[in-house]
Amino acid sequence: MMMSGSTTGVTTVDCHKQVRSWRLLRSILELLIPTCIITQANQEFTQGKMYSHKYSTYKKPSCIPSSTITGTLFGSRRGKVSFCIQANPKSISPILLLELAIPTNVLAKEMKGGSIRIAFECNSGNKYSGSLLSMPLWSMYFNGRKVGFAVKRKPSRGDIELLQRLETIVVGAGITRLDEVVMYLRGKFERFNGSDNSESFHLIDPDSNIGQELSFYFLRSC
Repeated sequence: MMMSGSTTGVTTVDCHKQVRSWRLLRSILELLIPTCIITQANQEFTQGKMYSHKYSTYKKPSCIPSSTITGTLFGSRRGKVSFCIQANPKSISPILLLELAIPTNVLAKEMKGGSIRIAFECNSGNKYSGSLLSMPLWSMYFNGRKVGFAVKRKPSRGDIELLQRLETIVVGAGITRLDEVVMYLRGKFERFNGSDNSESFHLIDPDSNIGQELSFYFLRSC
């Protein structure tokens, strides 16, 4: 697999097949993070933190998507994953930026196994009238297992710098160095608006035949 550097400090691969992106992210983590650390993080993630199996059977809607957006997963090798939604790869004003409740290395390991469905659930309690994606705090379910909370946050200076570095990348995965090494996976996502209280995003597979899935579901109850 070819990896190339650039003057922007990004090491990347333009991935014409989604599966190559997933394998690349996993390979990068195996190079940067000792196996013992991956195993320890996975144990810490799984022990005592799985409460139910909600949303594990959710499927991609069969209707026509309302739009196509850019989605980026990124995080430092010892930190948690962030998920950023942008209107296009060159936008530095994200539609949404969430810090997820899972470490970067655990997500990479889970990706190797196949389909990833991440659901976010919140309760407005009839007190919050903003749009669905403006909600500040979400219960997070990872393939049906409750794993903690995802928190909406404003882009930091480091986030903005990362997005600027990645603005020429439409689909791909790789590493870049800011204050520390950051790993990323970026792709096009179909956006489906179910209602004012439900929305989902699904990574587009160019070949539609590799059996992988990366989907995000947002649901709000009143």
